Amino acid sequence: MNNNIQERIQIVAAKISENAYLKAVTEGLMAILPVMIIGAFSSLLSGMAIAPYQEFITNTGLKPILALPSSYTLDLLAIYAVFFIAYKFASNQGKEGAAGGLVALISFFLLTPKAALESGANALPYQFLGAQGLFVAIIVGLLATRLYILISDFGWVIKMPEGVPPTVSKSFSSLVPSVVVAIVFLIISAIFSKTGYGSAHAFIYGLVQTPLQNLSGSLVSLIVLTLVVHVLWIFGIHGMMVILPIYLSVWVALGAENMAAFEAGVALSDMPNIVNTSFFSVFVLLGGSGATLGLAIYMTFFAKSKRYKTLGRLALPGSFFGINEPLIFGLPIVLNPYLVIPFILAPLANAVIPYILMSTGLIHKLNGFHLPLGTPAGLSAMLTGTVVIVLVQLVLVVIDMLIYLPFFRILDKVAVQQELEGEEA
Repeated sequence: MNNNIQERIQIVAAKISENAYLKAVTEGLMAILPVMIIGAFSSLLSGMAIAPYQEFITNTGLKPILALPSSYTLDLLAIYAVFFIAYKFASNQGKEGAAGGLVALISFFLLTPKAALESGANALPYQFLGAQGLFVAIIVGLLATRLYILISDFGWVIKMPEGVPPTVSKSFSSLVPSVVVAIVFLIISAIFSKTGYGSAHAFIYGLVQTPLQNLSGSLVSLIVLTLVVHVLWIFGIHGMMVILPIYLSVWVALGAENMAAFEAGVALSDMPNIVNTSFFSVFVLLGGSGATLGLAIYMTFFAKSKRYKTLGRLALPGSFFGINEPLIFGLPIVLNPYLVIPFILAPLANAVIPYILMSTGLIHKLNGFHLPLGTPAGLSAMLTGTVVIVLVQLVLVVIDMLIYLPFFRILDKVAVQQELEGEEA
């Protein structure tokens, strides 16, 4: 029975993770992580709320220099996203990735309204090029590329004679599909310009992105996604890979809004969003999936059996960096009825407790810094908040340890008995 359930869940999870559209979004947004990290460091260095530091960088003229990378990374996040989502989508479908990315980028700009300056010049406003334009970037990246592929497969291409260099041939073969896609999005742009919204960006941001972000930034959605990740892990399925499209497409935008506010000098307590990628990394995944840092610490210092004490010592260093596969597969936690409950309860506690503390104003929110994979506990707290967040992490580690304790003790007791029987034999 358990095997059948596991197989069915694995089939469903595989279909989700291998969906062409979700896969393109995931891979495209993963490709721009360096952009987000560079921008986050820039915002952090320019917006750090330490009075002597701010006075120094302001008086020395360093503040605008430190803030410059953010202007060309986080403030232009949608541009990078639309290109790479389209690039990955086209490549995964066996088409020229660069051509797909270029077509999608042109389509995105066609939908982006221009602003008239007092001098009479036209300019592209940052408003829809950063976090606010991320959903348009995702939609355009997928739709423009899909249309480009359909037209190409239909045979509307210019075929060059043999002997023409491949680079030239590819350029001409993409010409007709690119023009058709551009015309389609030009028409869409013209239609939206005649509506009360004024542009496709304003329409999608107002009717889709904002409500979805509000929903995804709620405690309920946080609990649901936490449950999905860890229930899947129980069956040996990498839960984070399944929710990654949602995790990145929605929470990255929420984090980018916090970073923009932080750079503008907004206090951490007044950040617009509680939930974002940094919240999940700092609290929910404290020690990796299952919030197992507390378990690793207990096993290392307090386990009675040699087996689990040794495993704890091996797993503890990696747990500080969010790498806990030795525990998930070595303890094991996967398909282990004794550890199912704490493996789900610990990350849920780590999600709910900080959320309540932030929503009630007892602690400040996070600055939205998108943490690089493997950022250790403690440092992750300091990069996204203050020493207050470090203290919250410490408290959560203790709580996680207490959650795992009664369940792990059963396994530990059995292991001790088996070791004694082995010595007697």
